[in-house]
Amino acid sequence: MTRPQVSWPDAGLVRECLRGDEEAWAALVEKYKNLIYSIPVKQGFSCHDAADVFQRVCLLLLAELPRLRQPKALPAWLIRVTSRECSRWRQQERRFVQGEPGDDEWPAAEGTAEHPEQLMADVIDEQRLREAISSLSPRCQRLIEMLFFETPTRPYSDVAKSLGLATGSVGFIRGRCLERLRRQLETLGLT
Repeated sequence: MTRPQVSWPDAGLVRECLRGDEEAWAALVEKYKNLIYSIPVKQGFSCHDAADVFQRVCLLLLAELPRLRQPKALPAWLIRVTSRECSRWRQQERRFVQGEPGDDEWPAAEGTAEHPEQLMADVIDEQRLREAISSLSPRCQRLIEMLFFETPTRPYSDVAKSLGLATGSVGFIRGRCLERLRRQLETLGLT
C-alpha cells in the first residue's frame, strides 16, 4: 500500500486513520492544520493560544473520528468544533481574568469578527483554496507558495534558481499554474 498523502480524499485518510495508520493521521492533520489554526488567529488569539486551541481540536478529532459518519463533512465539523473551542477558551480566560483584582472588564480581542457567519465563510473559502493548491503539481504548488505566500516576495531569479528553471520561464510557468489553479477553484465553486 502507498503512503497516505495530504492529497488523498478524506474518506481514504479517515479509513486509514481508523486502521491505526500513523502516517495517515499525520497526513490528515497536515491537510487541515491551516484550517484549524486560522480560526483562532482570525478571532484575535495569540499564537500561543491558537496553538493550544489547535492541539485541543486535534485531540477531539482523534477521539471523535470513529463516530464521523461522512468524511466529506470533516471540514465543516472541524470549523464548528474549532469555533466552539475558541468560545470555550475565551470563557475560561474571562473567568480567570475576572477573578483577578482590578480587572473589571474583559477587553474584546483585536480582530474578533463581528460577523461570525462571514468569518466562517472566509475560513471555508481559504480551506478550498488550500485544497485547490494541494491538487496542483508539486512544482506549481512551490511556485505559487514562493510568489504569493512568502514575505517578502521572492524575485523571479530566486524562484527560478530554487526550482531549477530559467529565469525567463518563470512568468510563463506561473501563468500555466495560475490557470490550473483557476480551473480547480471553479471546480470547487470558488470563482
